Amino acid sequence: MPSTIRSDQLTAGGVARPGGPGALSGRTVSRVGYGAMQLRRLDRDAAISLLRHAVDLGVDHVDTAYFYGNGFVNEVIAAALRPEDDVLVVTKVGAEPDLTGPIPLRLAQRPEQLRAGVEDNLKSLGLEQLPLVDLRRADHGPGLRPEGDQIVDLDDQLAVMTDLRDEGKIGAIGLSGVSLDGLRQALPAGIACVQNAYNLVARDDEDMVRLCLAEGIAWVPYFPLGGAYAGLPKVTDEPAVIAAAQALTIPTAQIGLAWLLHHTPHTLLIPGTADADHLRANVGAGAITLDEATLAALDAVPTRAGDIES
Repeated sequence: MPSTIRSDQLTAGGVARPGGPGALSGRTVSRVGYGAMQLRRLDRDAAISLLRHAVDLGVDHVDTAYFYGNGFVNEVIAAALRPEDDVLVVTKVGAEPDLTGPIPLRLAQRPEQLRAGVEDNLKSLGLEQLPLVDLRRADHGPGLRPEGDQIVDLDDQLAVMTDLRDEGKIGAIGLSGVSLDGLRQALPAGIACVQNAYNLVARDDEDMVRLCLAEGIAWVPYFPLGGAYAGLPKVTDEPAVIAAAQALTIPTAQIGLAWLLHHTPHTLLIPGTADADHLRANVGAGAITLDEATLAALDAVPTRAGDIES
């Protein structure tokens, strides 16, 4: 008899979920999603086309922010996605565009800035409610650090986020760039996901990964292959990763992504790209099986995340 496919194995469009089904904010989503930041590198038509291709490949979890391209990426998402796609769009607040600075964003941590960020995301996405909003903290991992009036107590931020949830403007709250103590402090507010920098060679957050698993919180690592900042190790440079890729005759990047999916069942991926071939390769990582010997060799790779804390 032919095998049957469970309904949760397919997206709303009837496509097999890359990586299988995962849980996020009470929804079933494909474990391989898409981080939309790189869409700002494309023109509008090309960005819409790439996002439609992602949906056709089974992606139904898209990560974005108003400060990605000063609203451009959100506007592309609003134009590209259709209600029948049933894509969960996750946004974030805690930063804002900075068109004149050395990098195109700056922190926006104060409660009134968080509220303004939610309004910017609502308007640019054309939504009445944001399903899930990540509060981008800046007290852990690589990147910006708060100074002056941008040093804000987490409880003050959670107060405005829960107010926004009570008002119906957001559906759920996530955290990004948060420390283990910060996550523990935030648990009573109800946290749907955590986005932190994490990958095979940067695993200092292992205790947080396990806490999220125990609490039913989705773990959504960014920089899944490392290398985005100077001094950040690259997963694809690791001899064990190269050896595994050669044995399976697949790209090294797929090994790094596949390891994350194998590592814990609550891990969801949001690799970003502006290239259709890379998109297909990222999605394809969800179909890769790593045997016990390969996993043991990858698990033995030392973590060097402490070298890139800033």
